Amino acid sequence: MILSDGDIKKHLAAGDILIEDFDEARLQPASYDVLLGTDFLVYDHQNLSVIDPREDISKFMRKVIVPNDGHFVLQAGEFALGMVADFVGVGPEYAIELMGKSSLARLGLIIHTTAGFIDPGNQLNVTLELFNTNKVAIKLYPGMKIAQICFRKLSSPAEKPYGTKGLNSKYFNARTVQASAMHKNFKKPQKDDKKNK
Repeated sequence: MILSDGDIKKHLAAGDILIEDFDEARLQPASYDVLLGTDFLVYDHQNLSVIDPREDISKFMRKVIVPNDGHFVLQAGEFALGMVADFVGVGPEYAIELMGKSSLARLGLIIHTTAGFIDPGNQLNVTLELFNTNKVAIKLYPGMKIAQICFRKLSSPAEKPYGTKGLNSKYFNARTVQASAMHKNFKKPQKDDKKNK
């Protein structure tokens, strides 16, 4: 079940869902418009020949902070990480779905390449996976409407919400754009294991 505009307001008041600095003008019939933040991560391609998901990729990324009155240029065919300015979250009974805006999709902008789901119990400034499918650059402005979120009610509360010890919740309570932490999913070989080989 997706929460309607009225239910979003009701569950915000009850504390079941969180939108810091909620602005009712951005409330849609069954979603909420979120704004683009100022922080971006771009790949340093000069020093990177291949991406290995077992390795920490953050050392090959450069952070770009755009002034509130400035803009970020996403070149044609370029990928970058951005962030949502709004801090959002849900309790154990809800999940968030992040979706693109039709008007931006018509310009060739993809705002998340695969990861548009925020687990029950998580709260964060969502990292965006920005990709320009067009053949020309696109300007992106901090504070512009960049995406929309909807809130889904679960069939029952999650037994282990995101952030629970042992879940390896890598992006819990994130307040800025974050590089991939996929490398944390790979078990590092122990020194004793190497000796036995």
